[in-house]
Amino acid sequence: MLTTITCGSLIGVHAAEVQVEVDLAMGLPAFAIVGLPEGAVKESKVRVMAALGNVGYAAPPRKITVNLAPANLKKSGAAFDLAIALGVIAASGMIEVHKFKKTMIIGELGLDGTLRGVPGALPYVLLAKELGFEAIMIPKENALEAAVIKEVNVLAVESLEEAVMHFTDEAPIIPLTVTEVHPENIQLDLDLSEVKGQENAKRAIEIAASGGHNILMIGPPGSGKTMLAKRLATIMPPLSFNEMLEVSAAHSVLGLTSASVPLITSRPFRAPHHTVSDAGLVGGSNPPKPGEVSLAHNGILFLDELPEFKRNVLEVLREPLEEGEITISRASGRSTFPASFSLVASMNPCPCGYYGTDERACTCNPAAVDRYRSKISGPLLDRIDIHIEVPSVRIKELTAKSSAESSKAVTERVLKAREIQKNRFGKQSDKSNADMSLKEIEKYCSLSDGSQTLIERAIEKLGLSARAYSRILKVARTIADLEDAKDISSSHVAEAIGYRTLDRKGL
Repeated sequence: MLTTITCGSLIGVHAAEVQVEVDLAMGLPAFAIVGLPEGAVKESKVRVMAALGNVGYAAPPRKITVNLAPANLKKSGAAFDLAIALGVIAASGMIEVHKFKKTMIIGELGLDGTLRGVPGALPYVLLAKELGFEAIMIPKENALEAAVIKEVNVLAVESLEEAVMHFTDEAPIIPLTVTEVHPENIQLDLDLSEVKGQENAKRAIEIAASGGHNILMIGPPGSGKTMLAKRLATIMPPLSFNEMLEVSAAHSVLGLTSASVPLITSRPFRAPHHTVSDAGLVGGSNPPKPGEVSLAHNGILFLDELPEFKRNVLEVLREPLEEGEITISRASGRSTFPASFSLVASMNPCPCGYYGTDERACTCNPAAVDRYRSKISGPLLDRIDIHIEVPSVRIKELTAKSSAESSKAVTERVLKAREIQKNRFGKQSDKSNADMSLKEIEKYCSLSDGSQTLIERAIEKLGLSARAYSRILKVARTIADLEDAKDISSSHVAEAIGYRTLDRKGL
């Protein structure tokens, strides 16, 4: 007898439909799994047979063939266990086959028949929604994560026996109640008002948050670069529900979500160490898994001490910075991961950290300074919209009693600027000024004759590339939005040019 059950297989941060076909035929007892199964899938027959026996549903002495269709798609992981076990039971005649038509089944079996959680619960339930299934049966450990999708009923099970009793109508499982999800702001214990002085740098990160721009901060040790980077997250707009799903999908695939944190509701802040590999940063392994850039999707990727990262690691950032996604190619196939993030980087002005400062003499010779800065390539710098100097904070500023502007006050201006951009690009779009195409730059960043002359002189003097030119226009557009100005003025352009620190000679 043939039984077909719908399951899924993870490909990147998405799930693909897989039909689990189970056939019982006359012949010597055997168990075969076909359809390009990888190691964990091939071992499924051992787990399934032991689980069936331990819960009292021993498989009949028949030739069991399991086909995972489509056959040209490589299958990995243990999420097929429950579907295979139920398929064997149904093929034996204990469950009516039509019971599975409206339910997708996901889950890993223990030898005693208990269900263990699987990574990627959110992509699975999104697939169930896309395919029009009424319900998804999933381990209880993953249930809260799956339940954020209202359109699909979530059947949380703890054992194979519970699953069988549901499909035989002995003990139907009540779908899990969906809880409302509300966006939160990240790291509520941090506030921009805690940063003393650094008004220019605060202005720069406000512009970065308003337009979704990448930013590089240059300054000596202890000047507050890391403090500013962490507090940038507190002034960014809250995530929309669709953005939460995109962020959570990458975390779910790596098993970083849990019953206590089923959905990522605040913008992620990722700060990998400078020893990270290129695969750790952008993704890798076989099958490919998302890296730090995907975990930072719709949030912030903070690279502290940028020149200390390996050159080849930094160069792989070019594609995600330009395209908002990263494609990993392996012999087994290609996987595309989302990687639309705000890059925040910091660096010292020289190896010792005190070049150009008054507080301490620099011990680096000119060749060492040039060598240190050359670790960051020109093409990568071109993709960073804002370069800002962060000088040391004077003792008077540190001990001053006056209160600085709070994150809440700055966020209000950021949200107003973002609302202007929503009206510009369409209410349903999450696009910001940093994402403008060349056609959109031409349409929304027109300059007066005086502003055009100013930017042309800057390009000639600084030797800026065409990409740097478009970045200046995008930043100028954001500055104008913060002032609720329809047109870009010379002052907006001048300020945007001032944020190209590393394009100027001397620093």
